[in-house]
Amino acid sequence: MIGRLTIAGLGPGAAAQVTPEVSAALAAASDIFGYGPYITRVPARPGLTLHASDNREELARARAALALAAEGREIAIVSSGDPGVFAMAAAVFEALEDRPDWQALDIRVLPGITAMLAAAARAGAPLAHDFCAINLSDNLKPFALIARRIRAALAGDFVMAFYNPRSLSRPEGFARALAILREGAEPGRPVIFARAVGTPDERVETVPLAEARADMADMRTLVIVGSSTTRRVGRFVYTPRAVR
Repeated sequence: MIGRLTIAGLGPGAAAQVTPEVSAALAAASDIFGYGPYITRVPARPGLTLHASDNREELARARAALALAAEGREIAIVSSGDPGVFAMAAAVFEALEDRPDWQALDIRVLPGITAMLAAAARAGAPLAHDFCAINLSDNLKPFALIARRIRAALAGDFVMAFYNPRSLSRPEGFARALAILREGAEPGRPVIFARAVGTPDERVETVPLAEARADMADMRTLVIVGSSTTRRVGRFVYTPRAVR
């Protein structure tokens, strides 16, 4: 019996931003795996088993889900935002490399609204021209690589979306990123702090780079740093479509 594994994105937080496709997959699942806070967003129902695990157990979570799918079960793994953006889809495919027998499983990835798109929509249109996304967590890569990528994005004049800017275990990383930004960007460049978009705790604030502070961000915050052409119009921030 061939099982199925669905890797689904729950969006940034609001139930209305979960796609109908993802909702149908969750309704059909016998078991759902995910990081504890994300699992709480899945309604309990008869016949459904929820498997919550810790934040840094992605590979173990992927292997456990694949093993149950191999038994013929209907399995889902959930991520916040989009599962392919700094989330569980890559962990599942990494787990597949070691188990060719699992590669015949029916595996599908269902997209969700990732944090930078939700944050950008609240702010206006800061991602309307070329942009990049950088994960500031140094759990899986050295900070030297993060610093090199920030400097490269500055040199290319990209709008930057920063995921995972600051946590209790990494209190200094975002401060170091801000220092790099101030080396290569003008002090008036807009910086958007979008926290918990789509939840009752939502807070969106835009300040000039010179006024941005590390303590304005935490792990629930998505930070967008404008390019040299990004500007404010009233309460909105946008990046013009054309560069002249």
